Amino acid sequence: MIRNGLACVAAACALAVFAGQARAELTLCNRTSYRMDVAIGLEKRANVETRGWFRADPGQCRQVVGGALDADMIYVYAKTPEVYGSAPMPQNGNAEFCVREGNFTIPDGRNCPLNQQVRFSAARPSDSPKGPAINLAEEADYDDDQARLAGIQRLLVIAGYDANPIDGVQGSKTQAALNKFLSDRKLPADAANGNNFFETLIAAARNPEGFGFSWCNDTKYPVMASFGIVEMGSIVTRGWYRVEASKCLRPDVRGGPHRLYSYGEAVDGNGHAIKEGGKTLSWGGEVPLCTRDGKFELSDQKDCAARGLNSAGFAAVDLGGQPATTVRFKEP
Repeated sequence: MIRNGLACVAAACALAVFAGQARAELTLCNRTSYRMDVAIGLEKRANVETRGWFRADPGQCRQVVGGALDADMIYVYAKTPEVYGSAPMPQNGNAEFCVREGNFTIPDGRNCPLNQQVRFSAARPSDSPKGPAINLAEEADYDDDQARLAGIQRLLVIAGYDANPIDGVQGSKTQAALNKFLSDRKLPADAANGNNFFETLIAAARNPEGFGFSWCNDTKYPVMASFGIVEMGSIVTRGWYRVEASKCLRPDVRGGPHRLYSYGEAVDGNGHAIKEGGKTLSWGGEVPLCTRDGKFELSDQKDCAARGLNSAGFAAVDLGGQPATTVRFKEP
């Protein structure tokens, strides 16, 4: 099993020694919240053969060696798509072997230019009903179902939907984010159970502005944002939504409105408003609406100060029936 103390796959593991004994086929199980592309190295006496790439979605097990497994040692290298940002897996294995782009089998995995070599880690398969299995695992120690859900949560968050925390636990917040994602893309309710759902999620994560209303934060600070929407003839304001630097977030705007009102302000690590030139760094407009410290939902926009509330100038945003509308927070 491959593990580490980070929230990702690790590289420290014991050697697997088979002493030349033929074994059943080898299975790879991805129990992380990341899609993995995996290469394996099979060492028999002094020779290492490398094979790849084997794609494994979160919670997925797949066969990587068919028939009898005949190897003295097994090595593994895993990578993630760029949509996740910096690689979650530290590449600190102790064996450098050859890989290539696309599907490959390299009979002599030690004989290639340095720029085609990556660091593999020795792996010890565990026993499973189907024979030896290599498990890619996180510190959270997900089972297969939890890993799949955590993987869905992670990609929903990258795509701008608020499915935090990424913990592999089903709850109302995750379900609301998933329902919103499916609704935005006019997908059936059971689409999340499909074999190709991670393809849909990754495509959305690569284009987080593709559907609905979203905020995108182009500053170096976190931004706390809120919006107002007309419900039953009056404006209801909701907040705060935290939009991390260089990230997008899509709040749960219900009912398909033609207009909403948006306000955001930059904060520091302690949650205090950022001041530039003596003024709060904020993004809004000319429509005064009520807010307050902490999470809120306010349906009465009159006499904010008299009721112990704050007031902020919101910008009117015309959604205009468009499939996507984005408000971007930029520094002056």
